[in-house]
Parts: sequence; structure tokens; C-alpha cells
Amino acid sequence: MELRALRYFVAVAEELHFGRAATRLHMSQPPLSRAIKRLETEVGAALFDRSPAGVTLTAVGTVLLDEARTLLERADLVRVRVAAAAGAAALTVGVLGDSTDPGVTRLAAAHGRRHPRVEVRIRETDLTDPTCGLHAGLVDIALTRGPFDETGLAVRELRADPVGALLRSDDPLAHRDSLTLADLADRRWFVFPPGTDPGWQAYWSGGRPREGPVVRTVQECQQAVLWNGTVGMTLLSHRPARGLAVVPLTDMPPSRVVAAWNDGDTNPLVRSFVQLATTTYRA
Repeated sequence: MELRALRYFVAVAEELHFGRAATRLHMSQPPLSRAIKRLETEVGAALFDRSPAGVTLTAVGTVLLDEARTLLERADLVRVRVAAAAGAAALTVGVLGDSTDPGVTRLAAAHGRRHPRVEVRIRETDLTDPTCGLHAGLVDIALTRGPFDETGLAVRELRADPVGALLRSDDPLAHRDSLTLADLADRRWFVFPPGTDPGWQAYWSGGRPREGPVVRTVQECQQAVLWNGTVGMTLLSHRPARGLAVVPLTDMPPSRVVAAWNDGDTNPLVRSFVQLATTTYRA
């Protein structure tokens, strides 16, 4: 039973969808389906129930999922310990804007328990670079938010957070239970500097060009609203500064928290980090 086949199986078991699993593994669906069929032949039992309604694990598949995860984690740990013995156990992690996310806190603790000898270097970036230096080769992996240019990158969604409009608390719209983008159509927004990733800028501008003060950090976003009465988007979970309010936006998709790394990177530290991030963020 090959580790690669087990990785394929775990991806399908976690996604419960062959297409999404193939995308996650950066391969086409037919070879993935063939690999799972070969694994089922080797095991001697079906691992998935396939129906028009979707894919579900069989009883045998449920048992194998637990065992496969244990084996893969052990294999990654072996590689990491060998790297540590060779003096190469270090990982540079890019974090976007605000590293106080409780998901980051849980991940740091879990990573420390699994890899106590690995040195983790943190590079925190402002809102003008959603890849946190990944495209520039400054980090091994990024904990960030989409959307952004994913060329040459692998991306794993960890969580999706609802967003809202950031307003001054004395703004008439601040007393509404919810808002739509149309309610904010005639308002000035804070914007990111020229050269910022277009997809990233478009999302945080509500899908259209805006005019207003240029900002680079979460704090500057809040101050732009407080001092200028502009509006913008923020996470509903972010506690606004005094004098500000956040109202849910009903027609905006949630902000995706993602892990991103260089496509094709075989560093076991990166693979282990992604697996830990997936587990801790979805817990």
C-alpha cells in the first residue's frame, strides 16, 4: 500500500467529491479515480459509496481513513526529524495583517507539539500583499485570505468568514440590521494602493472600482472610516474600534481563510503544516 495512494484516498475522503479532491491534488479526475479503484482492489473492499447524490465513506473506508492519517503523519514526521538531524528544519510562514486570529493560535500550539525542534519564522505583512511574500519567494507558506493571483501556487481553504460594512457608529446606515452593496453605492470607500493584486482589491471593494483614502493596514482602514466617514468592508468577527460599527453585508460572499504554498513544493514541513492547518482551523 503506497503512501501516494493513501494521500489520494484521504483527499477524496475529506472532500467527499472526486472533482474537488483532484483539484486539491493538482491532477485530473480520471487518474485519481483509477488510483482509488486500485486501492479498493488491494484492500479487497469498497472504500466509497458512489451515488448521484454524492460520495460517502463505507465502514471500511472510515477505518482506513483513521489509519491512513496516522501513517501519513508518521511518514511526514520521519522526514522532518531527518531534516532536523541534517540541520535543515526551519519554516518561514507568512501571516496577513493580524496574527491574533484564534486559528493561528491553535495552529501554533499544535505545530509546536508535533515539531518541537522546527524553528518557525513569521513574516507578517500588510493588506497590500495577500500572498505574504510567497510570490516573491520570501516565505515557504502563507496563512492568508483569498482571492489573489494563484499562478504557480497551491491553495487550501481553511475557513470562510462572513463580512460586513465598516461604518462610523453615527452613520444612519450603522443602525440597520443588514445592508447590501447597493446601499453603499454612492459612498467613498477606503482602497488599497495601486499595484495591489486586482482580485484582492476587487473583493474588498465590493466588486467595482472605488475612490477614497488609500490604506495598507487594518488600523488604517478603521481610522479612514473614523476620520473621513468613508466606508469599507471588514470581517464580522473583528471588533471595531470605539466610534465604529459593523453591519452584515448580505450579498457579499464570505472571506476565505487559506493556506498557500508553491505548487510542487515537496518539503515535508510544508505538507505537515498544511495538514495541521486544515485540522485546527476546521476544529
